[in-house]
Amino acid sequence: MYLTRNPVQQLLPSFRLKLPFAKESKGSYHTQQPLPGCPRLPASLQLRQYQRQAITNWFSNNGRGTLKMATGSGKTITALAIACELYQQINLQVLLVVCPYRHLVTQWARECEKFNLQPILAFENLRTWQSQLSTQLYNLRSGSQQFVTVITTNSTLIGDGFQSQLKYFPPKTLIIGDEAHNLGAPKLEESLPRRVGLRLALSATPERYFDDDGTQSLFDYFGSVLQPEFTLRDAISQGALVHYLYYPILVELTEAESIAYLKLTKKIGRSLLYREREYGEARNFEDHEDLKPLLMQRARLIGAAENKLNALRDLMATRRETTHTLFYCSDGSQEAGQRSSLRQLKAVAKILGVELGYRVSTYTAHTSLDERENLRLQFESGGLQGLVAIRCLDEGVDIPAIQTAVILSSSGNPRQFIQRRGRVLRPHLNKERATIFDMIVLPPDLDRETIEVERNLLKKELRRFVEFADLADNAGEARMKLLALQKRYGLLDI
Repeated sequence: MYLTRNPVQQLLPSFRLKLPFAKESKGSYHTQQPLPGCPRLPASLQLRQYQRQAITNWFSNNGRGTLKMATGSGKTITALAIACELYQQINLQVLLVVCPYRHLVTQWARECEKFNLQPILAFENLRTWQSQLSTQLYNLRSGSQQFVTVITTNSTLIGDGFQSQLKYFPPKTLIIGDEAHNLGAPKLEESLPRRVGLRLALSATPERYFDDDGTQSLFDYFGSVLQPEFTLRDAISQGALVHYLYYPILVELTEAESIAYLKLTKKIGRSLLYREREYGEARNFEDHEDLKPLLMQRARLIGAAENKLNALRDLMATRRETTHTLFYCSDGSQEAGQRSSLRQLKAVAKILGVELGYRVSTYTAHTSLDERENLRLQFESGGLQGLVAIRCLDEGVDIPAIQTAVILSSSGNPRQFIQRRGRVLRPHLNKERATIFDMIVLPPDLDRETIEVERNLLKKELRRFVEFADLADNAGEARMKLLALQKRYGLLDI
């Protein structure tokens, strides 16, 4: 368990919101001129009602909590507004932002600069940031500097270079965990600074996939999910995300894939049956550690299904003039080695670029930060019609110009499911509505032994597809496409 002593309880015994959207502020907030590098709300910023509520709830929870807000709904802005309020009320001294990826560091830096902050970007080469950080922390303690902003990556956080600096962070420090579900991993969770009492986690999906212990550790550190949650439905209805059309594309497995799929499903069924006999009760799939490898193998098989390429070819042959399109390929982290993980990515790029003459570029974890920025600009201008990407576009990347998405990676992970779709719905100039083509692999015909196993495996995933279809502008059409699958497995109640 963690220490419950919390600076906000001491520093804000009678909290009263003072941000400019509060009635009592009368706009005086912006008349103050903070020093360079100190938090200040942009004069043009108009926070939405749900963002105001999130800020109030975090303070009411004594400076702890997890904001579970839909992808694209403004978690970054909400978090920086909290930092501004803390600076006004308790003279907050340090803002520490922890991100899973390098590109999110630069993205956060752009947002921080709008709030008058001058962040230290602490990632990659130790020499480029360690002396700068130690100098600014010293200046803070000596009184010659009022505020320090540090943005780092998960991998840098756990390193000795950064850990050695944490003891110099003052009590008036706010830590923000971006895409915080990643921080539930044991090594990362152990590296989180215990002396920092002001804690905020951001994630559309804070619950970790197949890791209840990691999820609980995350909530133990940052605080539980604050109510009310802000869902995809909320985000669309309030204009934080755009409306969309949803087109499920049902894909059959090849004969060889069907045989492999059937074998894996039987193994899963036998493992479940053994467990049921051993423990005397049926348990959730998430409770079985030994099932994870089998379920991941199935996920890889589905993700790389050969007929997805044929479906893509048929779809895009009639859409050669389409622009601002994102192609999500099978998640490389689940593949058996780098060569295998890029196979679908390369095949998709070849079909689009060589066969169909579509102007595309690949976007992977190996794409440099400079090249990523160049690709983003080309994509927004229409110079590139599409980006072919894998996992690195799942979390936090802000390319709101995306108007169309073709999702080839039917992920069983609810976090990826939610983030991949939410990524496409960010508002942008002249973007009234998005279009999503979602490739769903149809299980092969199964025997009596495996059909009940398949039904249970399919139930959660199908529920997500149905919920997403229900939110679409063409909900009836989308639901009809899924109806055959629901009938086949007796899941009409979803």
